[in-house]
Amino acid sequence: MRTKEEQIAARTQAQAKYDKSHTTGFYMKLNTSTDQDILEWLDRQGSKQGAIKKLIREEIERTSR
Repeated sequence: MRTKEEQIAARTQAQAKYDKSHTTGFYMKLNTSTDQDILEWLDRQGSKQGAIKKLIREEIERTSR
């Protein structure tokens, strides 16, 4: 039987393998002065990622008509 540390290491390795095959990430740099409105809006969201994805999908739908 594996130790707790070995189980955690195996899960971490499996997650990394999944992420490499199935996900893409990106970095977005926002200016604390000129983008303050965006930063404040994002801070009010329960899920920043979810809010951004929702807006993008709404724009895709709006522009594909």
